[in-house]
Amino acid sequence: MAKFIIEPHFRLQEWVADEKGYFIDEGLDYEFRELLRSSDGKIHDKGDKVGAFQSFEEGRQASVSCACHWTVNVAASNGHGRMLTDVYSVATAGIFVAPDSRIKTPEDLAGVPISVGYQSGSHYATVQSLEQYLKPDEINLRYETGMLFKRMEHLFEGSAPAVHLFNGPYYFAEQLGFRKVIDATFMISTMIHGNPDPEDLRKFFRALRKAQRDIDLRPELYTHYYKNEFPDRFHARMDTRRWGPGERLVFEPYTKEVYEESFEWIAAHGIFPEGGMGNGQYEKATLSLA
Repeated sequence: MAKFIIEPHFRLQEWVADEKGYFIDEGLDYEFRELLRSSDGKIHDKGDKVGAFQSFEEGRQASVSCACHWTVNVAASNGHGRMLTDVYSVATAGIFVAPDSRIKTPEDLAGVPISVGYQSGSHYATVQSLEQYLKPDEINLRYETGMLFKRMEHLFEGSAPAVHLFNGPYYFAEQLGFRKVIDATFMISTMIHGNPDPEDLRKFFRALRKAQRDIDLRPELYTHYYKNEFPDRFHARMDTRRWGPGERLVFEPYTKEVYEESFEWIAAHGIFPEGGMGNGQYEKATLSLA
């Protein structure tokens, strides 16, 4: 049986479970791979309209990977893996601007380019949060700034007037004094790749559940792990002691009703071209270990 491949995902739980030996305690034969980290961060410079959905199309190396629930929903519907419905998570997220920006309220973002990842959580969540305030043609999304860390860097440099950030980059921007205009928190779902042993999946999530308990109890002991996934050029400025726990795992079902409501929301907003959303059938796209 091949080793279970574990990939951290800009969050703390996998790092804590590895440190505490929870995967080993569960009897999981695994390999821990930092698939996204690079010292110079160039892996994050994906360019125009390359985001979470495109990474599923290319194929991911880990047995389990994560992305916003909207993208996992559609990717699974297109046969790029199966959405696990036993657990989801919630990411700390928001739209940030410079400390001296004229933008003070969500209404001030009308027509302003907002840097997001194409067909990624930041894309959907920005629309979802701002449509309470703005008309569709007033929400101006900009995709050309690459993945999460590249967008963050553009905010710091002043070349992006507004940027959607989540988890570690959210806290880093906050630490440096950048202002959050509106919360844009979103759900993240799990995608299963290949045919891992269902018992290995249960072991993996039992370990993560223990890690979540530890993070809830003493987050300050584990926020240093954010540094493991940031490009080296940012490390000297980071004070992770001031940061929060970020993404939180929720061990509740991602139901058929949630799946279908999300699918309908995506279709209504025209985020994918006609015929690009797959069959939309919950039973074919999802997997439960219950």
